[in-house]
Amino acid sequence: MTDLIVKEDKIIERILSTELVRVTERAAVSSARLRGRGDEKAADQAAVDAMRRELNRLPIHGRVV
Repeated sequence: MTDLIVKEDKIIERILSTELVRVTERAAVSSARLRGRGDEKAADQAAVDAMRRELNRLPIHGRVV
């Protein structure tokens, strides 16, 4: 029984890790589109918006601190 719980935890951890990589990738791509235009705030906002959009798609309840 304990082995099953450990395996489930590892599967959940792997899925969450993969999803967080996807969130980070979307944020990076969104900000990269504005690279070289001299508007650091717009690039930062694009990354934040993309990250928030992707995090909201995840089937989890949590708080980013």
